[in-house]
Amino acid sequence: MIRLIGYFFGIGTMLALLVAAGVAVYVGHLTKELPDYEVLANYEPPVTTRVHASDGSLMGEFAKERRLYLPIQAVPDRVKAAFLSAEDKNFYTHPGIDVTGLFRAVVTNFRNMGSGRRQVGASTITQQVAKNFLLTADQTYERKIKEMILSFRIEQAYSKDRILELYLNEIFFGLGAYGIAGASLTYYDKSVNELTVADAAYLAALPKGPSNYHPFRQTERAVERRNWVIDQMVENGYVTREEGDKAKAEPLGVSPRRNGTYLFAGEYFTEEVRRELIARYGVDALYEGGLSVRTTLDPHLQLIARKSLQDGLVKFDRLRGYRGPKDHVEISGDWGEAVGKVKGLDDVPEWRLAVVLESSGSGLSIGLQPKRLVSGALEDKRETGMVSVEDMTWAMRHVVDGKRVKAKSPADVLKPGDVVFVEKKEGSETGYELRQSPEVSGGMVAMDPHTGRVLAMVGGFSYAESEFNRATQAMRQPGSSFKPIVYAAALDNGYTPASVIMDGPITITTGTTTWTPKNYDGKAAGPSTLRNGIERSRNLMTVRLANDMGMKIVAEYAERFGVYDRLAQYLPMALGSGETTVMRMVSAYSIMANGGRQIRPSLIDRIQDRYGKTVYKHDERGCEGCVAETWTGQTEPELIDNAEQVLDPMTAYQITSMMEGVVLRGTATTLAELGRPIAGKTGTTNDEKDAWFVGYTPNLAVGLYLGYDKPQNLGKGATGGGLAAPVFKAFMAEAMKDVPVVDFKVPEGMKLISINRKTGMQAEAGGEGTIVEAFKPGTGPADSYWVIGMEGEEGGGPISSEARKAVTESAGGLY
Repeated sequence: MIRLIGYFFGIGTMLALLVAAGVAVYVGHLTKELPDYEVLANYEPPVTTRVHASDGSLMGEFAKERRLYLPIQAVPDRVKAAFLSAEDKNFYTHPGIDVTGLFRAVVTNFRNMGSGRRQVGASTITQQVAKNFLLTADQTYERKIKEMILSFRIEQAYSKDRILELYLNEIFFGLGAYGIAGASLTYYDKSVNELTVADAAYLAALPKGPSNYHPFRQTERAVERRNWVIDQMVENGYVTREEGDKAKAEPLGVSPRRNGTYLFAGEYFTEEVRRELIARYGVDALYEGGLSVRTTLDPHLQLIARKSLQDGLVKFDRLRGYRGPKDHVEISGDWGEAVGKVKGLDDVPEWRLAVVLESSGSGLSIGLQPKRLVSGALEDKRETGMVSVEDMTWAMRHVVDGKRVKAKSPADVLKPGDVVFVEKKEGSETGYELRQSPEVSGGMVAMDPHTGRVLAMVGGFSYAESEFNRATQAMRQPGSSFKPIVYAAALDNGYTPASVIMDGPITITTGTTTWTPKNYDGKAAGPSTLRNGIERSRNLMTVRLANDMGMKIVAEYAERFGVYDRLAQYLPMALGSGETTVMRMVSAYSIMANGGRQIRPSLIDRIQDRYGKTVYKHDERGCEGCVAETWTGQTEPELIDNAEQVLDPMTAYQITSMMEGVVLRGTATTLAELGRPIAGKTGTTNDEKDAWFVGYTPNLAVGLYLGYDKPQNLGKGATGGGLAAPVFKAFMAEAMKDVPVVDFKVPEGMKLISINRKTGMQAEAGGEGTIVEAFKPGTGPADSYWVIGMEGEEGGGPISSEARKAVTESAGGLY
């Protein structure tokens, strides 16, 4: 018997040795196939790129995986406790595998065998790191063995804190959020330090299956799982029973953070920055590189710019009549659900969608679109209101088959079921005013003329309606707003503000074609100074001036100012018939505002990589002595401006002074009411398709245009002075409200001489019809009356006072 027992023992031992050898061979084979765990030392996960305004406000986030990498030292203890309690309470004591938990899982799986239930695992946090970083998610024993082997190796190579850091930054939480910092912002719009016990417990419950514990679709299961995590935290001694009971009594409180842009009214600006980042670094760097971008946007000025342009577009559009409802829905059932399906304008919160419930001679009875809850569902509350006939008088002229028709009653304009935009009437509880999204559009840019920093940008009425940025992408004819470039080129090449040019009929013949330009009013003023030409925006004078000095010079300055990359050297181009953008025009005017220095318009001040290293900055000025460690009596360091001088500073002042005249006496006199030095120029294109105004103070340059996206006539009498200048005025009135009045600086050496406004010759100071004009050293008023273009279109000559009088009287008055 003893011999038999020994025999079986020997056989068992041999079998055990064979099994052990087989296992060793199998494990050795698996070991050869294991990935290199040392890659974890250089772990760089995809991280969210964040874009900020100049004051630090968050403008937008761009990511494929919404993740912000957070060092373990920055994770609060209560957040660590929640995840340890939910996933691996023995994390800091086991060698990578929790034997007790593994045995428990084996027993559970044995009991559930054949029941169809999914097998449970006993993965530690270290095992999850091995699986998430180095292996697949296959539910196989082979993968599980590999996971265990890697866990042992990882534990030997890295500290527990490093492993926990990798885990907390890698895991997926649902709603597009990765990592604890990203999840905290996505679910609660809080930093990790602000999370409560209940918040942390819910986030710790999510890695098991985010969709299983969705805060809105699976609310009960989510609360149940969260409360289980809280109980585990209490059992493990991380929180007291009282704290746990208080946390369990709290609602989930999830308030999802919206994607995309966050700063109100900054959508066009943010999208332009996104395009620039892609052009500079590529798509992967934008969505995975974790860049920190500080832009030039001034949120205060951006709000003012948005309101100014929107008000201008709405005012113009209302004069053209009402074009009808946005949509039509059935209201026989729940009208709230019906109107809730219609998409409104998210970036115009002042307006709400509403459905017409009843239309009569006294006005409209409306039902307002229900607001959406954080879950995305419509609220149950139904709000109603009234639009009186007095609050929709402008809409009584409505458009039918392309023609404006006068309605007798609101019932002739709208019927029940029509979906419209309304805005709350000030001072009324239930009263609303009818609104419509304008058909006309436009773009606007505000810039610091000394640095090129774009402070505000509006690319249209609503980004939600159209993402096309009319400030940077729309190629439009600048019209007369281009004339200051022509005049600046002339002043830089021998002409003076007192030079006299014939404002009279001219015909240009090129080959077999002829061109006969006209002034806007169809009249001519006879001999006039350059100042009068730009103040009154005289086309004939501008053509003669460009013809006299040559279009080659005009093209050179237009390209030097950045208005065009290459300007065709045809005379009509001198009147702004080429196409350019608002951004380029504002940049060109900034050169005249800053004394003639070249500037590069910029939306971005600085870009930092994920480690905080600055990889780009807009300000390239040198500063010797700025990094001195101690002060030894040396003078304060000065920034060295290395910008190219593309225009004589004296020329820049002369053209600025002339454009001040546009505001004081010319085509933009409405701006004189602002009571501060402003230089600028109106612009109206052929057939009145676009209306422009570009202008500046000593420290702020602003430009805009109004026009249809598919160019068409804005209406008889539509001019830059009548449409665009008032928008500029509204912006400047608010933007400059608390800014001290500053005069334009006169360059040293400039001579100020009184001249006769009509003849351009020197006159007694203070006399009738005189003006103080700026002259460069070595120049001054002419000694004799000389008119450029008087003796034919190629030259000029002296003219007697009698001849001048005859020409002037026959040519008509000034516009």
